Amino acid sequence: MPYDPGNIFAKILRGEIPCKKVSEDEFYLAFYDIQPLAPIHVLVIPKSAYKDVYDFNQKAAPEEIIGFYKGINQVTQLLNLNQDGFRLISNSGTYGGQEVPHYHIHLLGGEKLGAMLPSS
Repeated sequence: MPYDPGNIFAKILRGEIPCKKVSEDEFYLAFYDIQPLAPIHVLVIPKSAYKDVYDFNQKAAPEEIIGFYKGINQVTQLLNLNQDGFRLISNSGTYGGQEVPHYHIHLLGGEKLGAMLPSS
């Protein structure tokens, strides 16, 4: 499936939909999730069009990959998540629960987080 330029994150990047921005640079945009699952729930997205983590790692230039992940570090520092910890989640595809077909990282913190998946 090709990248869909009509997805909500593409619209946010184009300024068609507002967001509550945390930080950005030439490689990433970080903003608060509108349906937070933790006291701090930020989405970090690359500025270029990649549908998921696989697409990003296959097609992004090395400087984009480095810039994106350095951006995640910058956001954790800005939000003081380094000391107590945080969780990064990236869903990919239907089975992975991806809802928006633009690569993104969920950055969650601000309290002790429980198990990611229930144990069997």
